[in-house]
Amino acid sequence: MANVAAVSGAARPMTGEEKKVIFASSLGTVFEWYDFYLYGSLAIYIGANFFSQYPETTRNIFALLAFAAGFLVRPFGALVFGRLGDIVGRKYTFLITILIMGVSTFLVGVLPGASQIGIAAPIILIVLRMLQGLALGGEYGGAATYVAEHAPNGRRGYYTSWIQTTATLGLFLSLVVILGVQFALGKEAFAAWGWRIPFLVSVLLLGVSVWIRLKMNESPAFKKMKEEGKTSKAPLSEAFGQWKNAKIALVALVGAVIGQAVVWYTGQFYALFFLQSILKVDGQSANIMVAAALILGTSFFVIFGWLSDKIGRKPIIMAGLILAMLTYFPLFKALTWAGNPALAQAQSSVRATVTAAPGDCKFQFNPTGTAKFTTSCDIATSFLTRNSVPYDVVAGAAGQPASIKIGDATIASYDAATAGADAAAKDKAFQKQVNMALHDGGYPLVRGAAQVPDAKLDAFIAANPELNLNAEAVRAADKKMVATDKLVADKLLTPTEAAGAAEMAVYTVAGGGTFSMVADPAAVNWVVIIAVLTVLVIYVTMVYGPIAALLVELFPTRIRYSGMSLPYHIGNGWFGGLLPATAFAMSAAKGDIYYGLWYPIIFAGITLVVGLLFLPETKDRDIHAMD
Repeated sequence: MANVAAVSGAARPMTGEEKKVIFASSLGTVFEWYDFYLYGSLAIYIGANFFSQYPETTRNIFALLAFAAGFLVRPFGALVFGRLGDIVGRKYTFLITILIMGVSTFLVGVLPGASQIGIAAPIILIVLRMLQGLALGGEYGGAATYVAEHAPNGRRGYYTSWIQTTATLGLFLSLVVILGVQFALGKEAFAAWGWRIPFLVSVLLLGVSVWIRLKMNESPAFKKMKEEGKTSKAPLSEAFGQWKNAKIALVALVGAVIGQAVVWYTGQFYALFFLQSILKVDGQSANIMVAAALILGTSFFVIFGWLSDKIGRKPIIMAGLILAMLTYFPLFKALTWAGNPALAQAQSSVRATVTAAPGDCKFQFNPTGTAKFTTSCDIATSFLTRNSVPYDVVAGAAGQPASIKIGDATIASYDAATAGADAAAKDKAFQKQVNMALHDGGYPLVRGAAQVPDAKLDAFIAANPELNLNAEAVRAADKKMVATDKLVADKLLTPTEAAGAAEMAVYTVAGGGTFSMVADPAAVNWVVIIAVLTVLVIYVTMVYGPIAALLVELFPTRIRYSGMSLPYHIGNGWFGGLLPATAFAMSAAKGDIYYGLWYPIIFAGITLVVGLLFLPETKDRDIHAMD
């Protein structure tokens, strides 16, 4: 009968009611992903408004809580709303999740900053972020289950693949809105207040989504089960407390979702991180490149969902894992040569050597960006990693500070804990020496202008002999008078150096400021980058397009919402969400910008093996007959 149903389902066109179900479910889920991504995309502005006024320890606690709320609480949302969806119904549960997400997001846009309401601002922000994570944990399983239970046998892959486009479309929509507001307002206005607009705009999407969902009917499978009195009284206990069902959830997690998650996060998030943080492509250009790849690749979610109805879910997902495992290294190397050819050339010819005492180098796992590395080896390797410089670590004498050798130059590092009050001065001198050695080695470093108050000019000239400056010539050139209070606030002077003066001359010294690694915009090959990013997105569509149908078909109706939601959000929220930070830490430990790719490759390999051995093919299952 399953095959007959599959044929008849595939033979007829989609009905108007089915189109309405898919549109309503997809629109709401796009909106929820849009809301979720806004926080990550605008984190720098949120941090400046809500966290920057507080001591470092307090800031770190808030950053950890925000990170946890974003990713780690999603499985708990899956439990809370999964249980509700299996008891009360699909429609009303994911109507609740969209309301929670929408209201939380809008409130972020109107929430006063810490300068206005003090410590209450970051606390409220964390609560709102936590509500977002919980809501997202309940939304996806509800939308996928609802659509699948409306779909005829033989077309569930195609129908649910529209839901699979929503995360990508949500990311795309968030990028478009952010870029549009930035272009319209300019960077300064956007940083001051314009960053709130994308959050406020979400209320329009919320209104449309809620209005549409209120007009929807309950899933026929759940309605039938409820009329027959077969709903589960304790879906969580039944789904995860009984081995026959818990085994299915475990196979779904390890044999499908973990691999899907790491391929998804590599293709859409780590690729963006790699462009911006490793290759130093400017953020706006990188966002446009990713948005272009999403436009080109998104239709493949539906194509592979449709194909999974013909040849099965499992072959497409496993093929996507294999392709990713085999091609990640060459694809990311192609990104390097296209995104920053000068950096790629320098990496191929100049490699640093870090000599460090045993035990001085630590694993630099830093998911929130707040950890501080204080040993001389960690300071050296973290600096090289941030600047995308490959290096080897060799053992040195015990008790001696680490050193970096670049070409003929050897630069001693320092231990921040023992340096005490001199740490800032030592760090400045260390970074300058390393940057000059890298610049001489061909790395694409540029040195900005320095703003030097008159009281510091003579010391500045003495500390920078390579600039060949003459104090009299500098003082005779253009200058501006600045209030000393502002110079002290900007940390260009100390109160002692101000010496009671009301204002002081400040000189702009070209090429005397800090170094920064850059990608020359004229050398960036947009066509190649977008082509590589599109291939990565297509891998995402292969593993992600059919997976909603697979997960729905693994679990019986009475525990379907709970059963599929938890493995999905553990895999994507934890294994996927931790990918960028873990991959970066692995690269830092090895001194190789590509080494972190072993994280998705290894987990994709685990899923490939477990999936091939234990994951059943589900495309011909009649989910209405599973209970």
